Amino acid sequence: MQNSFAPFYQDVAQGPECVKTRWVKAEDGIRLRVSVWPEGDRGTVLLFPGRTEYVEKYGPAAAEFRARGLATASIDWRGQGLSNRPFPDRRKGHVSRFAEYQIDVAAMTEAVCDRDLPRPRYLLAHSMGGCIGLRSLIDGLDVRAAVFSAPMWGIAIQRPLRPVAWALAWAARTAKFEHWYTPGTGSRNYVQEVPFERNHLTTDKQMYAFMQNQIASHPDLALGGPSLQWLHEALSECHSLARMSSPKTPAVTLLGDDDHVIDTDRVHLRMDRWPSGRLVMIQGAKHEPMMESCHRRNMFYKEATEHLVAHS
Repeated sequence: MQNSFAPFYQDVAQGPECVKTRWVKAEDGIRLRVSVWPEGDRGTVLLFPGRTEYVEKYGPAAAEFRARGLATASIDWRGQGLSNRPFPDRRKGHVSRFAEYQIDVAAMTEAVCDRDLPRPRYLLAHSMGGCIGLRSLIDGLDVRAAVFSAPMWGIAIQRPLRPVAWALAWAARTAKFEHWYTPGTGSRNYVQEVPFERNHLTTDKQMYAFMQNQIASHPDLALGGPSLQWLHEALSECHSLARMSSPKTPAVTLLGDDDHVIDTDRVHLRMDRWPSGRLVMIQGAKHEPMMESCHRRNMFYKEATEHLVAHS
């Protein structure tokens, strides 16, 4: 159910001017922000963003897809962007259950249906959005094909520390401090906290500055570290998905060979057993292929678009 027009910060989005942004109410009452760039006649990309992200970040992606004849729709997941956040400390990344993101997916797809955007529909899912997107596909999300960008099918934790992470996340629930920040994180947003020279997101200085400028210009978009509850739910969901068969949806995954944010071994294992899946490695890329250097971005959009329209 669409309610009313929502704000969109066009001044920092660098996307097509035709964007339409609305508040959408999820089934459980959470208010979500959904943006649509409707121009395109070859189908619509449902873009699932990662943790900490927001629709303005994907203005350049919408422009790339419009140039290739595709409309784009994206969402602020609950707890981030301008969608409802659960705590007075707006910077804390939290979700009670990972299954709640599927409620957001349902609200987003209903909003896209209401807009009557061009068909077929495709999925593009980045990082945490890749975890949400894989679950959605397994549950029957109606898309013709899927593209995953550095999907979070596991979190990069040093092997000796993995039992510690599980134990800490479990203990937090038991001892009722699951709302605390995960150790080593806080309220500062990653691109505010980490200088370009030490970042794990991109090798492109201009794209990093693009992300920094968005947060500096509109601090209400910023999100800090995750809560211990989010960590528990993310670890549990990745573990659950790892035991499931791959869906029948044709999929391509694009992954940088210098990604230190997700567990890349999980990506290789998943794509090795995806009958209609293919893994494309992007040499020298870090965690965000869509925010990478120009030639790496071009590779990403070429591979993604060719895969999607091949299944139109």
